[in-house]
Amino acid sequence: MRVSRHNKILELIKTNDVKSQDQLQDLLKQAGYDVTQATISRDIKELQLVKSQSKSGVIRYVANTTDDKPVSERFLRIFKETTLSYTPAQNLIVVRTLSGCSNAAAEAIDCLELEHIVGSIAGDNTLLVIVDNEKNVPEIIAAFDEVTNN
Repeated sequence: MRVSRHNKILELIKTNDVKSQDQLQDLLKQAGYDVTQATISRDIKELQLVKSQSKSGVIRYVANTTDDKPVSERFLRIFKETTLSYTPAQNLIVVRTLSGCSNAAAEAIDCLELEHIVGSIAGDNTLLVIVDNEKNVPEIIAAFDEVTNN
């Protein structure tokens, strides 16, 4: 449940100008996560969210964009714990995850900074990874294997 909630928090702060813990708590409740303020506070700390000023001048929560190892390692652990399978299809890789975890898996893949990944699209439990060329897919699959087998 925590991994799913963290994934939802990351989604919410990307799609909303979340200015306070109360607002985040309300958005989570609307999404089906009934959590306390203390849980929200812990989640913010664990996800290392920071407040930043948007272009419109609004101070809001954002994911920490510094190259911070604990966040990267956390997402890689989430990838390992929530990925059910990944299947290549030409220059695409379909990644199946536990329900509600594909956005976190996509973030983990971003943390890997793999050269040949053009981008990704995440749903609830499925992630589509787009590779620049079909010949580079085995290299990406090998990187996924390394993460899931360690």
